Amino acid sequence: MAKIVSNFFISLDGVTESPDQWHFPYFDDQMGAAVEAGMRDATAFLMGRRLYEEWAAYWPTADQDQDFAKFINDARKYVVSNTLREADWNNTTVVSGDVTAGLREIKERTEGTIQMSGSATTVRWLLAEGLLVHPIAVGHGQRLFEDTPTHRLKLVESETFRSGVLNLTYVPDVG
Repeated sequence: MAKIVSNFFISLDGVTESPDQWHFPYFDDQMGAAVEAGMRDATAFLMGRRLYEEWAAYWPTADQDQDFAKFINDARKYVVSNTLREADWNNTTVVSGDVTAGLREIKERTEGTIQMSGSATTVRWLLAEGLLVHPIAVGHGQRLFEDTPTHRLKLVESETFRSGVLNLTYVPDVG
């Protein structure tokens, strides 16, 4: 059975929205290696409708010599949406209706890791496992955990990059 893992660019004050506007000064080879390591074992990719629409408009025509472009274009992709009716991007399936049952079924029949990036609304709903935190307080924007119940998490791995970015991996703390 697959495990759903989510990686985010998150500021110290919890902002996940529009990382393209604030995280690039911190993105370096070390962070790129961590992102690549997170994707390396992914057997599928899960995203919400908004991220799907942004990425489907960009990655299919991006320079295919980029490692991520080849990965994401070839990867099995699942989009959680009750408004998107069809997905034209290669290897994409829309999960709608009873999304919980649909994702349980996908997890059951998939081996390895179903990777996520972005999609804060979806992650709040799923209670994701992995977080990348940036050493910046953005001060505005959508937060990962906003008006949600308390979720106990356990830190299982951490790494500090030279840029000050923390690569933190959490799992639900059920005990």
